[in-house]
Amino acid sequence: MTTPDPTSPPEPVFPSAPAPPDGVVPAGSVPLDYQRFRDEPLELYRELRREHGPVVPILLDGKIPVWMVLGYREVVRVTTDPNRFARDSRRWHSWHLVPPDWELTTFVGYRPTMLFSEGADHRRRSEAICDGLASVDQFELRAQCERVADQLIDTFAGSGRADLVAEYASQIPLRVVTRLYGLDDAESAALQDDSFHLTGSEAPVALQKMQTRMEALIKRVRENPDQVSVAAHLVSHPAGLTDDEIINDLLGSIYAVQQPTSDLIGNALRLMLTDERFAITLSGGRRSVGQALNEVLWEDTPVPFWIGRWAAEDTMLGGQRIRKGDCLMLGLAAANADPDVRPDFHSGAGGNQAHMAFSHGKHGCPPAAREIAEVIATAAIEVLLDRLPDVTLSVPPDDLDWRVTLMMRGTAALPVQFTPAHLH
Repeated sequence: MTTPDPTSPPEPVFPSAPAPPDGVVPAGSVPLDYQRFRDEPLELYRELRREHGPVVPILLDGKIPVWMVLGYREVVRVTTDPNRFARDSRRWHSWHLVPPDWELTTFVGYRPTMLFSEGADHRRRSEAICDGLASVDQFELRAQCERVADQLIDTFAGSGRADLVAEYASQIPLRVVTRLYGLDDAESAALQDDSFHLTGSEAPVALQKMQTRMEALIKRVRENPDQVSVAAHLVSHPAGLTDDEIINDLLGSIYAVQQPTSDLIGNALRLMLTDERFAITLSGGRRSVGQALNEVLWEDTPVPFWIGRWAAEDTMLGGQRIRKGDCLMLGLAAANADPDVRPDFHSGAGGNQAHMAFSHGKHGCPPAAREIAEVIATAAIEVLLDRLPDVTLSVPPDDLDWRVTLMMRGTAALPVQFTPAHLH
């Protein structure tokens, strides 16, 4: 494979792999009901599982065939067998059915990042990024989270009103993570602004700006090797990563952390503000933030589906014949809702952490990244409740909407009111 020019963002690769002789659409495929997926996903999963089993042939946008893996055990099998269920999307035989403006293009079009690598290359790059993330000092991380949270709360504390999604949850993860990578506050703010334009006609320019900022960071790190940051750790890692590999993997991790962690914060705040189990009691206590986060990771996971895996050979899964080149979507939320594993939180099962919210296996979210996401979310919520202890919704709970796509599910807005507070 030709090494991409590091001076410009790599374009996604859309191969024209030949389709199987007998076509690409499995018999019995059903169009995905997007309205039900948005409004009643658990009912939809139950119905699909009842009619088709744990692996369902689905048509996205009416014509793009994928297998939706709904069963918990089946998701585990797919994610723990990378030789049979591979990650490189260039294996897909259905590229000819994908329109150029498809909403999942960002997640499916091959790019030279760790996310699409396989075998020895993936082991080398994932070891480096995992070591880099694991090098983050947990006390420094918590302090950075608290500093960012306090700065954001200061912008609206005196008004007595806020939208905790737009003004708070969506602002925190990228600010924290990019500082850990080695960017200063101004650079972090600029990169965050770029990230808000990664869809639509502005996407190419925004991606180019992000690429340029990361190139400057790596150049600075190589010129000042004594600095302490995730980027510095990657530059000096014995895996011998190239600048292009580091830049692509850092950008890939930024995409992976920003929206899911923002939605984790927003969804957990929504739960705590609408469920009486998390209300403040007469003694001043409430169920823990950790319990709320764990319940959200099970029941309102920010990433309901992940695309995907591509069959490297013909095989069977969940009673279905999977052909070489078939695409599989991991039903992370559906697996969490599998009746064989779903915990009952109302009966005190909140300690069960075997959810699929971070996926699973070698291509799942690395343990260090999970810890960072949970520290960010925990600190964000705890600082907010400490600063604004009487915060309540300013609209009825039924008026809250979800922002739903195939790959993301988050609270669209969280309007709240509270007693105006002093600046920190």
